[in-house]
Amino acid sequence: MQQEPEITDDDVNIEEIEIRLLLEAIYSMYGYDFRRYSKASIRRRVLHRLGLSGFGNIMQMTDKVLRDRQFFVELLNDLTVNVTEMFRDPMFYRRFREEVVPVLKTFPFIKIWHAGCSTGEEIYSMAVLLEEEGLYERTMMYATDIDKNVLATAKKGIYSIAAIKQYSDNYIQAGGKSSLSDYYTCKYESVIMDQGLKRNIVFADHDLATDQVFGEMNVIVCRNVLIYFDRQLQERVFNLFRDSLDLGGYLCLGTKESLKFADADHGFEPVDAEMKIFRRKQVSL
Repeated sequence: MQQEPEITDDDVNIEEIEIRLLLEAIYSMYGYDFRRYSKASIRRRVLHRLGLSGFGNIMQMTDKVLRDRQFFVELLNDLTVNVTEMFRDPMFYRRFREEVVPVLKTFPFIKIWHAGCSTGEEIYSMAVLLEEEGLYERTMMYATDIDKNVLATAKKGIYSIAAIKQYSDNYIQAGGKSSLSDYYTCKYESVIMDQGLKRNIVFADHDLATDQVFGEMNVIVCRNVLIYFDRQLQERVFNLFRDSLDLGGYLCLGTKESLKFADADHGFEPVDAEMKIFRRKQVSL
């Protein structure tokens, strides 16, 4: 039996250089910036695509990325993390309903930015919650993502019927006041979200790594996105969120994410430490 070749430190260093050059090539050619994403996460996804592609090394794959846009789109789908579901982490939505909604009810108009909205399940979840709380008519929501393909899915609001039981269970745990079936119709093997839920949603592409402030929001929701960024990029995004929030505005992160040790931490106070709901301090610093 032939012995597998031993992987040396030189091999690892070459791989790191190849990945760095691939990310530079993607940024230069297409404008997507993954250079400050978690190295371990990026490496897994690049090697996954390399294994499927049949190329001998990452440099060969980089050449293909530069010359074949369709292949780049396939790689982009690997690099962007799109794990989501309706009312994901139901307790977050319950606490949002209990702790944030009463304050929002005092506002004449509400602006919410859902950064990294992926395929849209969570933006529709928020729309349902606001509808039930009588807030949706005076709310404008901005759903953004780096990936135009998942944004297209979000705009359609059509999802597999196979997931609807889990979504319905989440909705109930999240404090839903009706039945989730009131907000979608079934057709063949799909569920189609009520078109009325889209009436106050603007879908737009936005890159947290490179784009700028996204205007005077009352709430920013960005859950389970920052865990894929390195510390430097996290700092940039936290500052971006702080500068995009009105004083007293709310920042909602994923349960594995934290402002702790971030430079922007001093500008926020916890509302619900467990569910990672923070509020920008009323006094400008």
